[in-house]
Amino acid sequence: MTDDSTLRDQTRRHFFQNCGVGIGRIALASLLAQQFGTARRASADDAASPIAPKPTHFPATAKRVIYLFMAGAPSQLDLFDNKPMLTKLEGKPLPPSVIKGQRYAFIQPDAAVLGPRFKFAKHGESGAEMSEPLKQLATVADEIAIARSVHTDLFNHSPAQLFFNTGSGIPGRPSMGSWLSYGIGSEADDLPSFVVLKSGGSLSGGASMWSSGFLPSTHQGVPFRSEGDPILHVSNPAGFDSQAQRDSLDLIRSLNEQRLDVIGDPEITTRINAYEMAYRMQTRAPELMDFSQETQATLNIYGAKPGDGKAAFANNCLLARRLAERGVRFIQVYHAGWDHHSNVEGGIRGQCAQTDRPCAALIKDLKQRGLLKDTLIVWGGEFGRTPMVESSAALGRSMGRDHHPQAFTMWFAGGGIKPGVTVGATDDLGFHVAERPIHVHDVQATILHCLGIDHEQLTFRTSGLDFRLTGVEEHAPVQEILA
Repeated sequence: MTDDSTLRDQTRRHFFQNCGVGIGRIALASLLAQQFGTARRASADDAASPIAPKPTHFPATAKRVIYLFMAGAPSQLDLFDNKPMLTKLEGKPLPPSVIKGQRYAFIQPDAAVLGPRFKFAKHGESGAEMSEPLKQLATVADEIAIARSVHTDLFNHSPAQLFFNTGSGIPGRPSMGSWLSYGIGSEADDLPSFVVLKSGGSLSGGASMWSSGFLPSTHQGVPFRSEGDPILHVSNPAGFDSQAQRDSLDLIRSLNEQRLDVIGDPEITTRINAYEMAYRMQTRAPELMDFSQETQATLNIYGAKPGDGKAAFANNCLLARRLAERGVRFIQVYHAGWDHHSNVEGGIRGQCAQTDRPCAALIKDLKQRGLLKDTLIVWGGEFGRTPMVESSAALGRSMGRDHHPQAFTMWFAGGGIKPGVTVGATDDLGFHVAERPIHVHDVQATILHCLGIDHEQLTFRTSGLDFRLTGVEEHAPVQEILA
């Protein structure tokens, strides 16, 4: 007779592994297959460094990514994509031929046109065109590549944010940082391979945007705080010294390794690594968070003020640079608050007051330290904003813009990016892409390319299918912005 506790411990994976017919072991080996190695059963040896650096498909131009995700969707028409025609047509509806068949979240397609709220000017030798609120970014215009023809498949925030971060508008897929951790590992041995920093409010896509999905959970994004302990409870409680902790961890590791050898569950490897990473971070984290090591000049260029919530994005940009220096592979910096359904002019001014200076500072600081050449910086939101105005007395909205997935702008800088170029264009109304369409999956393929990864070959087999970040349709890196 089988003991009840043994039955309770059995999962479907364990049943098939131990059923004696060989099916379970074959299935488990398939689940553990890695793109850069042979399929095999998990063992205690894996726990040593599950995120150790792995070979790339071809030489990489970047070693790490800092992704500045502007959640809520900045208005490209008020920042990067100047359309004088909208000023001429302000107050009038767009031609029916332009808006035919379009869907919107809050407005009717025949809503009146709203012209740009700011003056535009050309900057640098490249002549990059930006609006007045981007004063600091304008000073590094020759360092960035601007893509004005990005488009997406989704027009509501949560699925569109998930789409950019995971390649799918449905929760449950691995995020980009998780794919990179799984594919090429990390150069940091005492920090996670994938770190998440947040400011500006809540995120519609939620924690699914940094989930490891069906990948081993060791590749999950780890949210950090911008002050104090980066992760809650990482410090020892009073009266518990480091030797007692080390002894406890050694015993727990030994027990976990014994269990791993018996059942081969890769999640035990994740558990072992999580304990060890937390232990190493207790030494590393205080140094990482200690901005007193930075010069006052450095703090000033970012506008960083440790402990000041109003400077949270600036603090996070400086922390991103410090994480990049320490070998973290993917640093996701989310800043919410760009959803300007009302008063787009005031909203843009407020957000640029928080973000413009730190973004420019990050480029300058990385370049001065010799890190920009192998650090890829990406800036953008989940979609754009409409050329038409959103006004609703019932909702208390006026002079805003609705969601616009058809065309919007992103910019890139650093490792592998050709500086000082502008790619793609929209029509005179800023409504549709007119030149060089760039899909979300093309953006993802470009990021992977800079890291030395062929996006079609970075796959993981689950549920009988080979999944990848960029989906099954044909997509490709944006060659025009690659150095």
